[in-house]
Amino acid sequence: MKIVKKILIGIAALIALLLIIALFMDKKYEVRREVVINKPKAEVFNYIKLVRNQDNYSIWNMADPNKKVVATGEDGTVGFKYYWKGNDDVGEGTQEITGVTEGQKLDFRVTFKEPFEDSMDGYLSTEDVDGGTKTSWVIYGESSYPFNIMNPMMDGMLGKDLQANLDNLKKLLESK
Repeated sequence: MKIVKKILIGIAALIALLLIIALFMDKKYEVRREVVINKPKAEVFNYIKLVRNQDNYSIWNMADPNKKVVATGEDGTVGFKYYWKGNDDVGEGTQEITGVTEGQKLDFRVTFKEPFEDSMDGYLSTEDVDGGTKTSWVIYGESSYPFNIMNPMMDGMLGKDLQANLDNLKKLLESK
């Protein structure tokens, strides 16, 4: 009985410590990845501004080829919405274009319904560099207390997927 009591006290102390740490942690997070694509900036931007093209390079979009997709509005313009509902790995949600700086930046908001409700903002941007186009994919948001304790792990959780998406995009565009 004493061992069980000590274990429960230890668990309660650990939880209390995590909750106290979360009080002092930033609620905002940002995950950024970049790649240089050996194609002109206009060509890269004109491809990435179309959300439907993510079906060709985003590992998230390709995870369930049988997902239900409904698109509304004109792709590549503010207000375009890409709705998906797929298997448990893909879940359900929408991606909406919230801003377009022609030739430079596509802003979007992703809203998840399943497997959990959440939202985050992000953007894809292009910039001329020697020999190609630096393409950046950034996701940012804010986590409420106490979930902000997870923010330091966001880069590890999302970063590898963003990099895989950009690597796929680079391979796809450079093969054309």
